[in-house]
Amino acid sequence: MTGVRLYSGGSAGGDEAMQLAVAHALVRRASSGELTEALRIYRPAAPVVVFGRRDTRLPGFQAAVRAARSAGFEPLVRAVGGRPVAYTSEALVVDHVKHEPLAPDGLETRFQYYGSLYADVLRELGIHARVGAVPGEYCPGAHSVNARGVVKLVGTGQRVVRNAWLFSTLVVVGGDDLLRPLLTDIYHRLDLPFDAASVGSLSTELPGLTVATVEHCILTAYNAEGSAPLEDATLQLAATLAPDHAAESAN
Repeated sequence: MTGVRLYSGGSAGGDEAMQLAVAHALVRRASSGELTEALRIYRPAAPVVVFGRRDTRLPGFQAAVRAARSAGFEPLVRAVGGRPVAYTSEALVVDHVKHEPLAPDGLETRFQYYGSLYADVLRELGIHARVGAVPGEYCPGAHSVNARGVVKLVGTGQRVVRNAWLFSTLVVVGGDDLLRPLLTDIYHRLDLPFDAASVGSLSTELPGLTVATVEHCILTAYNAEGSAPLEDATLQLAATLAPDHAAESAN
């Protein structure tokens, strides 16, 4: 992945809506040709529940938002597709954007390629990782990465815009004991299928594993070196987009 611009992860000031907005801003800038390709990996500063846009149209959405807040998780809405996900600071989010005129044509190929990439990363760590959905998983996807065919560890999603794409990955390193009851409540309120037994984490599979170690392995897999702060143009655009990612703005 030579030529990929790697951004440091701490440029959003701990504002989780802003973190989502930065990814949104990056793909917009890639769409316009201002960016060729960029990678950003960050560790969330606070626990969040992130809904998909179509979740906001379900009758139980407001009840799900209240349930998230009651559990101490900030409810947000993301740009990429999928169903609700939840994560704590024991997680990593990887946003990869690229300017590509035929972006829609590579949708399935990207899911396959990056699903395999993350499964390989986990195997190298010593986790029995496989690509594929497990029964009852949250935000189900054919290219999720699981452990032993039983628990979900990594989820991926895409947003394709004119001449560009955003591929976003959530790696759950820990916190699964907090996620199970919360996701059970949220999926129940949205009347969506879910099995709490499908929720896993890397550190449950491999006790002692740290977020820092996982981040290093991911960056190695991407062949990414060095990092730079986000440009003012990205931060300014993200600031205008951040309100769109708040759950309250979804109605």
